[in-house]
Amino acid sequence: MTKPDIAPPPLRNDCFALPAGVNWTPVEDALSLLRDRLTVVAGVETVPLAQATGRILAQEVIAQRSNPPQPNTAVDGYGFAGAAPDGPQVMPLHPGRAAAGIPFDGLVPAGHALRVLTGAALPAGVDTVILEEDVTVQDGHIAFHGPLKRGANTRKAGEDVAEGDAVLPAGRRLTPADLALLSATGLAEVPVRKVLRVAVLSTGDELVEPGESAGPGQIYDANRPMLLSLLERMGFEAVDMDRVPDDREALRTCLNQAAERTDVILTSGGASAGDEDHVSALLRQAGAMQEWRIALKPGRPLALGMWDGTPVFGLPGNPVAALVCTLIFARPALGLMAGEGWLEPQGFDLPAAFEKRKKPGRREYLRARMRDGRVEVFASEGSGRISGLSWAEGLVEIEDGARHIQPGDLVRFIPYGSFGL
Repeated sequence: MTKPDIAPPPLRNDCFALPAGVNWTPVEDALSLLRDRLTVVAGVETVPLAQATGRILAQEVIAQRSNPPQPNTAVDGYGFAGAAPDGPQVMPLHPGRAAAGIPFDGLVPAGHALRVLTGAALPAGVDTVILEEDVTVQDGHIAFHGPLKRGANTRKAGEDVAEGDAVLPAGRRLTPADLALLSATGLAEVPVRKVLRVAVLSTGDELVEPGESAGPGQIYDANRPMLLSLLERMGFEAVDMDRVPDDREALRTCLNQAAERTDVILTSGGASAGDEDHVSALLRQAGAMQEWRIALKPGRPLALGMWDGTPVFGLPGNPVAALVCTLIFARPALGLMAGEGWLEPQGFDLPAAFEKRKKPGRREYLRARMRDGRVEVFASEGSGRISGLSWAEGLVEIEDGARHIQPGDLVRFIPYGSFGL
């Protein structure tokens, strides 16, 4: 079961390059480019089953033992061989019993019954069980009414999983229920991907840490705690690289440190083309910068590039846009690089509890929640309204074309839980 500690090949510096002549990138095209060009970057290690919750399987897992391992009884009752015909039945009771973990050592004679308990391996000479509630016991005999089919109230060996069956596929993020399945089929350890390490840093002279004194023109850094928490909830290792002022050399030093410590870098702010947009400027100097002007609202600019071989996602500085871009673009991309594969968020078509007119050309994501089977949206679409992110429980996705949504019309609601939150 042990796998060698081998690393996948690095990503190419041009993996984010857009086709020539592309200015505005539709959301679906951007997602397809990420899906097609990114590869797994997380290595492999073997861990004990008790430490595997939330980890991503590196290879398909094969059952080492059948579940159940042998035929057994599904109820407390009495076991015998064959079907019971219609009408009253009386059988002599054979001495002894079979219980889970304490099998009956012997043969139950034909026409005799044996006391059996739930989970007990079926003794030789037993293939059918009748519930104890349907039986009268007296003078060393049992009496019950038929008919009863042969094999009733029993479980076949391997009817759940047979030895040698594929239990779980590579790329599966293990749940507590998965651990029960793996344990039942004889697995004590599993090969998993190393946890993807994602650096998070905020840029901007205007940012101060919550709790510090904020002067004129300064704001508290809302993005970093949000992104760090998002990553942890999604099952990645979030590495806090702190805040970086609008100083190119300070940012260069921070990116160097992040590239040494992590597999992926998420920045917020400085991703556009202004005088103080140092993230995009440094990536451009490194010769590995692509600015994707994505046709979506909120969050059009998304800077993508490589820094010393490490992928960089330059998110917008606005917290609403940063969250939307993280969920729609970074979440599936990080999952792919972590070995989980490309995951499409599960959306649901539900009636709207709002009215909205939308022009063609951009896909829109509205902060939303579901109440009484209908989807509400936040009162304001202003991208600076951080309170709407807290109010919401998911996003409404409105397709690229024109749309006039009226109350009762179906809209696609994507709950935050579909992103692993």
